[in-house]
Amino acid sequence: MESDFLIRGALYLSLTVCGVPGNCAVIAAFLLVAYHEQRLLPADAIVLHLASVNLIVVGIRCLLEALATFQLANVFSDVGCKVVIFVYRTVRSLSIWLTFVLSAYQCLSIAPPGSLWATARDLFAQFLGGTFLVLWVINASMSLAPILYAMGTRNDSALMQNSINVQFCFMHFPSKLMQDANGAIQVVRDVVPMALMASASLIILVFFYRHSRQVKGLRSSSGAGGGGRQGVQAEQRAAMTVVTLVTLYLVFYGVDNGLWVYTLTQGTMSSALVSDLRIFFSSLYAAVSPIVIIISNKKVNRQLGCCSGEA
Repeated sequence: MESDFLIRGALYLSLTVCGVPGNCAVIAAFLLVAYHEQRLLPADAIVLHLASVNLIVVGIRCLLEALATFQLANVFSDVGCKVVIFVYRTVRSLSIWLTFVLSAYQCLSIAPPGSLWATARDLFAQFLGGTFLVLWVINASMSLAPILYAMGTRNDSALMQNSINVQFCFMHFPSKLMQDANGAIQVVRDVVPMALMASASLIILVFFYRHSRQVKGLRSSSGAGGGGRQGVQAEQRAAMTVVTLVTLYLVFYGVDNGLWVYTLTQGTMSSALVSDLRIFFSSLYAAVSPIVIIISNKKVNRQLGCCSGEA
């Protein structure tokens, strides 16, 4: 096996080893929370859904790519390519939109009681299940191109025109216009929620910066901390978790989209290096985000601590 294939397989395997147990741990922790408390807070439900989607991202792409690279199993026939790329694109974009939903809800959660934004937060929580369903339908409907144009690799120079090389599969479009249109749709679908989540995170940071200055002023004038200090710290910790996840998203998916635009401008490339880098960076968030959630979320820490204690 060539050295570049070994490196490729090792990278995908490392993402699988990190992402599958991490996301499974987060999912198990929140299911235990739901079992013990008989409910899940809206923010916890969003994180649970996000971890489930990220688990699919790692499993459907990284695990299968690692198995095919090491020649242990290969599902990338014509049908396999259609299914794998369709599911991957759907859950990948859904992961982006769920992160935006999480940042938007966290932004609304800092609204003062009785305000219009607080009412919007309550409505948002009430129709959270419907929001999930709408996101699934929209992202699935915008990921139909692989079902039409994905195919397994083959030695046919004619298929190299208007195609995107993803190592074990090709996305072969009937024209350059269709290829560019599909690429533009993917970029817009990613950039819109990334811009919105960045705005929401900026609002959160500005709010807590001003709030911390006000608290410092009150404590210096009164000489004592308020009784609600722990609650404020809990809110700040939750907000910083969301901001950290958004920052990771903007970095990893920013690189991913930059590489995607580069792919569209270069035509069909004989090497799948750029596609591999795109998959690596977009899957890196799915593998790393559980670590952030486990470290920063006390509920997850408590449930995982209980499980390890029982073991």
